[in-house]
Amino acid sequence: MADGYPEISLYIDGEWVKGAAGRGGAIVNPATEEVLGQYPIAEASDTDRAIAAAAEAFPQWRDAGPDFRSQILLKASALLHQRASEIGRVMTVEEGKPLGEATGEVHRAATLLQWDTEEGRRAYGRIIPSGPDEVLSVRMVPVGPVGAFLPWNFPAGGPMRKIAAALASGCTIVIKPSEEVPGTIVLIAKAFEEAGLPKGVLNLIFGLPDEISRQVIADPRIRFVAFTGSVPVGKHIAGLAAAAMKPAIMELGGHAPVIVAPDADPVAAARSAVRAKIVNAGQVCTSPSRFLVHRSIAREFTAAFVEAMRAVKVGNGLDEGVQMGPMVSERRRVAVHKLVQEATGRGAKVVLGGAPAEGTGYFFPPTVLIDVPADAALLSEEPFGPVAPIIGVDSIEEALHIANSLPFGLAAYAYTDSAATAEKLIAGFEAGILSVNHCSGSVPQAPSGGVKDSGYGREGGHEGLHGYLVTKRVSHKLRA
Repeated sequence: MADGYPEISLYIDGEWVKGAAGRGGAIVNPATEEVLGQYPIAEASDTDRAIAAAAEAFPQWRDAGPDFRSQILLKASALLHQRASEIGRVMTVEEGKPLGEATGEVHRAATLLQWDTEEGRRAYGRIIPSGPDEVLSVRMVPVGPVGAFLPWNFPAGGPMRKIAAALASGCTIVIKPSEEVPGTIVLIAKAFEEAGLPKGVLNLIFGLPDEISRQVIADPRIRFVAFTGSVPVGKHIAGLAAAAMKPAIMELGGHAPVIVAPDADPVAAARSAVRAKIVNAGQVCTSPSRFLVHRSIAREFTAAFVEAMRAVKVGNGLDEGVQMGPMVSERRRVAVHKLVQEATGRGAKVVLGGAPAEGTGYFFPPTVLIDVPADAALLSEEPFGPVAPIIGVDSIEEALHIANSLPFGLAAYAYTDSAATAEKLIAGFEAGILSVNHCSGSVPQAPSGGVKDSGYGREGGHEGLHGYLVTKRVSHKLRA
């Protein structure tokens, strides 16, 4: 176990345990390739115990009411804020992102928990005017135990979206985060434990993803499925949920277009977009990944973009001043490199970066390509890395056509100084998340989610609790 890295265990029914068969896997620091520790693999019996614990704890947690739940959840939020630096350091060594970025993610996760907790107190129903001697009402009640599955790219924010909404709604949860980044969620679970969360309300398991997802989703005690991840895996999970007649939230991948209108400031737009492009080394489902720039300003935009990307300091996220860390794994680095090679093989030109960095760690440099042909895989497959293809367009209509041509519809961005153009783009984009003149991320008070192959359901805002609540119509005759 690396110095300062927590021991990784399963958290089932209020106890920290190892898998029943004692199996495990290695956790690797992507910047140094050092083995940080081992994660335990949950066997079918462990998963069953976690489901049973969530099912047993659900009636008590549901009936405890929002006042009781809020006291515990707000205490957990406060603990996470207090421990953000500690948890952020663990996140950096296991996932790679710069320390400031990681610490900020923990603070945002704690703030999201606070927001959802307060929103859980406002899961209002309503009284509907009706006939004499009848009270007709709509009540919002927790759906039941939740099964949640997460990827590795946001080790605090990703799991918290599911945990916060579920617990604030009065649900219990069995959550399987990524085995590549288990330390962050273990420390988050410990904060809930220390805040007084009753046993069984939160259950944490690691293991073989397909085996666990099949078992959890098929179990009749699980009443709702929450997933974040790639489109292919999301479709598989959605199929399992549909076969079991389980409602679900699917937050899947994207390939976010950025349209830069001819009236935009090309230099300011380029610098703004680069700041978003390098977040988490581009390993973000909402990362700007296709830059559709009007030809009248394309040369100036490209020059400013390359200059800003070249200035990015890449390195170990624990080092001072580092702005971008490594890819999470060699597998991801190879995948990004293949997309660049395929594009150049079709005629694209690399003007910055383009090949894996030499030496230790899974580093891939900030990369910019121009003259990318329309049939290059880079323009149709989510790159999930620090790679930016810049494409010249002749009109807003052409840009929107290209932007909407893919089956994805998660995030989209635009830069323009014209209110009329902005409204045209907002109306024209086929995406669930739109940002104009910036590429900032999600916020707790507003919903996030996709359309088309990018999924369904929303997380954040009051809409984020909808999936975890059942709308119950009650007609009460005062006399038989």
